[in-house]
Amino acid sequence: MADINTSNFWTNLLKKILGIVFKNMRNNMTVKTNNQHVVPHNGEWAVKGEGNERYTATYHYQQDAIERAKDIASKHNADVIIHREDGSIRDRISFK
Repeated sequence: MADINTSNFWTNLLKKILGIVFKNMRNNMTVKTNNQHVVPHNGEWAVKGEGNERYTATYHYQQDAIERAKDIASKHNADVIIHREDGSIRDRISFK
């Protein structure tokens, strides 16, 4: 019985280790972009860098947020992704 339990222990440990390794490999393979999203936020419009948790800035008008996002994206050869109020994408402007 000890051999079966020992075998299961090592098998489960190996599975956990491989799971962690593959997860880290996937995370390291994601490409960092400087794309800027114009998104609705608390009744206003916000600029948010792709993958960022915090907003760069908020504006009363979507057009003001778009202009700020375009300024940032043009400096980084990135895209501006403009969202509708429901969160769906309505337009994309590329500076690549």
